Amino acid sequence: MIRHISIRNFAIIENVEIDFNDGLNIITGETGAGKSVVIEAVSLALGSRADTAFVRSGTDKAVIQLVATVEGKSNSDSDGPASDGPAEYVITREVSSAGRSLCRINGEIVTLSTLSQFCKGLADIHGQYDHQSLLDPDNHIRLVDLYRKDTVLPAKADVGALFAEYTGLREELARLKKDQAEGKRQRDFMSFELQEITDAHLREGEDAELEDEISLLQNSEKIFSCLAGAYQTASESDYSILSAMKQVSDTVGETSQYTKELAELSRRLESLYYEYEDACSELREMRDGTVFDPAALDEAIGRYETIKRLKEKHGRSIPELLEYADELRERLSSIDNADEEIAALQAKIERTAMALEIASNKLSELRKAAAAELEQLITEQLSQLNFGEAAFAIDFKKAVDSAGNAMFSAEGTDIVEFLITTNRGEPLKPLSKIASGGEMSRIMLAFKKIIGDYDHIPTMIFDEIDSGISGIAASVVGRKLLEISRRHQIICITHLPQIAAYGTSNYRIWKHSDDVMTYTSVDPLSDEEKVREIARLLGGENITPTTLASAKELIEASQ
Repeated sequence: MIRHISIRNFAIIENVEIDFNDGLNIITGETGAGKSVVIEAVSLALGSRADTAFVRSGTDKAVIQLVATVEGKSNSDSDGPASDGPAEYVITREVSSAGRSLCRINGEIVTLSTLSQFCKGLADIHGQYDHQSLLDPDNHIRLVDLYRKDTVLPAKADVGALFAEYTGLREELARLKKDQAEGKRQRDFMSFELQEITDAHLREGEDAELEDEISLLQNSEKIFSCLAGAYQTASESDYSILSAMKQVSDTVGETSQYTKELAELSRRLESLYYEYEDACSELREMRDGTVFDPAALDEAIGRYETIKRLKEKHGRSIPELLEYADELRERLSSIDNADEEIAALQAKIERTAMALEIASNKLSELRKAAAAELEQLITEQLSQLNFGEAAFAIDFKKAVDSAGNAMFSAEGTDIVEFLITTNRGEPLKPLSKIASGGEMSRIMLAFKKIIGDYDHIPTMIFDEIDSGISGIAASVVGRKLLEISRRHQIICITHLPQIAAYGTSNYRIWKHSDDVMTYTSVDPLSDEEKVREIARLLGGENITPTTLASAKELIEASQ
């Protein structure tokens, strides 16, 4: 909801501040005073395209600042209004005389597309400007659905869920077919790699074991010579270290009975002797087991080179090669079984498509029932708004491809568009083809009376809504605006006293000049000032007691 707008150096406006209220805000003024300029400024703040012609002559830039209360958004959001509590936003739009445009939301610079998206659900401007959401055929199906939302929206949710499943299955099928085609091209290569790894009979840790084995075999002569000499020195001569240790242990053992210290020393020497004896035995076994075997060395080196080549070729360790072999087996199995998987998935897609078609047809029936009611109500409203010859219809088409097959979406298969004719004998045309701004504004008013309660757009702005009407028709328009303003904020520019009388907040826009420039001002009107302004609309600048009495009568009638 728009709370305040500040307009500086925009067209003929130098500096204007307007506080808007809930309910029906009516702006009146003489022709050329700048009424439509105010609406143009609001449109610019809401994200319409900028033009350097907007910048007031002799100034560097135009600045529009709009304060809006938006339901259901935190200050960190910027995607447009939601529905969980009000928040206040300051929207700023600057247009320089050099052609640069700047957009801000709460002081943060944003792109024009971000601003337009944010403001999309904030206000509808009806007249010769944009933001006419009802002119967008893409919105028509949404409005029909909301009209009978208790029955239509659950059916629509079912269609959406089935469409998501259907789309996911089709994407999976495309992936499977792509993988199958790619797999068939790579199958021979993958089979070769798997066979190569399998034939190697790899064992984790084998490469490290082979390195030790090769080192041993390559140095076996030196190892044997060293081990043999060491064993001979340690144990084979009469004066070996082993014999000496035995003699020392036995000699000290003869004294072990005399003191605890000697007993402990004897025990230690005896333990050292037996440990050394075991080491000598192991030394002998290793000597005896060391044999220079050229054939064994060649075999170990060959095996090691085979493993090394495999590791370098694939850039993987032995554990990684074994894991890769498992992956290859799985991929080859998937390729071999792809036809079966594809057939099963195609059958599932067919079943889902049938369910989706049934759900879409059910949704379409519910929509058409809602549309029939909506057609009648809109036609009645048009008649009350001086469109006695108007006809309104909601057109349904089925979305199909070039072969005539149904094209599914999360919305079902319906293409919905509002059609209208305002003159007897003329064919129904899309709503967007209506040319007259004032005529379009009254058509929008008829729609808003019916669907305004559920389209979630809080502010409606009407310009030229009174074009081509007067008298009783003008009073009907004023009454409709007042009815709608009980649930929406309305900002309306008019030159008809019959409409202005219904305003809950009235403003007068007027211009004045000095020797250099022309200036525009907008003043909120008190109750007494409202009477005088309506009297001016009735009789011109020459306000008489008669016109004042007529103005009061109009206001009282609107109450």
